[in-house]
Amino acid sequence: MASSYANNSVFLLLCLGLTFNTTAFGGNFNTDFNILFGDKMANIQDNGNSMTLTMDEYSGSGIGTNNEYLFGRFDMQIKLVPGNSAGTVTAFYLSSQGSHHDEIDMEFLGNLSGDPYILSTNLYANGNGGREVQFYLWFDPTKDFHTYSIDWNPQRIIILVDNIPIRVIHNRKNIGVAFPTTQPMKLYTTLWNGDKWATRGGQVKIDWSKAPFTAGFRNFNVNACIPSPSNNCLGFNGGEDKGLSGETRKKLKEIYSKLIVYDYCRDFIRFSRGLPYECHNRLTDHPDEY
Repeated sequence: MASSYANNSVFLLLCLGLTFNTTAFGGNFNTDFNILFGDKMANIQDNGNSMTLTMDEYSGSGIGTNNEYLFGRFDMQIKLVPGNSAGTVTAFYLSSQGSHHDEIDMEFLGNLSGDPYILSTNLYANGNGGREVQFYLWFDPTKDFHTYSIDWNPQRIIILVDNIPIRVIHNRKNIGVAFPTTQPMKLYTTLWNGDKWATRGGQVKIDWSKAPFTAGFRNFNVNACIPSPSNNCLGFNGGEDKGLSGETRKKLKEIYSKLIVYDYCRDFIRFSRGLPYECHNRLTDHPDEY
């Protein structure tokens, strides 16, 4: 009896260990990330709590997590490249690998001095993208750090700025619209040369006399599921309406009505033969996605 009790206790502890090990909390640039490119231009500081990425005419820089995640919330405080940052792209995104990859994008498109940054959001699912929605921010993102977040579960994705949602993407697989639910993704943050398209459609190029360009990052935080053969993470962070209170939806509508720069669901030139199917609900009097 004692032997059986001991064996059951060990089994229970092992199960609990497996459960705890599939969830990632907190975050540190030293322990949670690898430098992808740029070598010392990705400069990790403050015992892994802060970092800068730098770009010059020879190279940009970027880092990516060691772990792959399937659903969770990811927060990063970012201070963007100041001054004439035209042509630069600072990115904070999740992505899987392969030609049929999934990806959730936040890309900050640099500007000429005095012009506002544009935050470009996009979603790839099963290799298909083209779901861009772009915003002006309601503050100068180069003056101080602000928190940018991706909150992803099997029912919806919320993109937030300073904990204010600016975009919600619901799972519409029931009408044939691809949505990321099966491919684990790593988290990346990068600074790179996008002057073929980033500023005024590529008309404004990088002024290399202003180089090097540097963006700051700090207080990375993750609460996410790490999948395993025994855990598909589908119950993690669940709920279609999680994080979407009545007050939150009101703020979401206000931001979408006032700060929108581009919305693929309103691009009747690009989609002259008909908007993507998921856009139809968005253009009704009672849209459930903004």
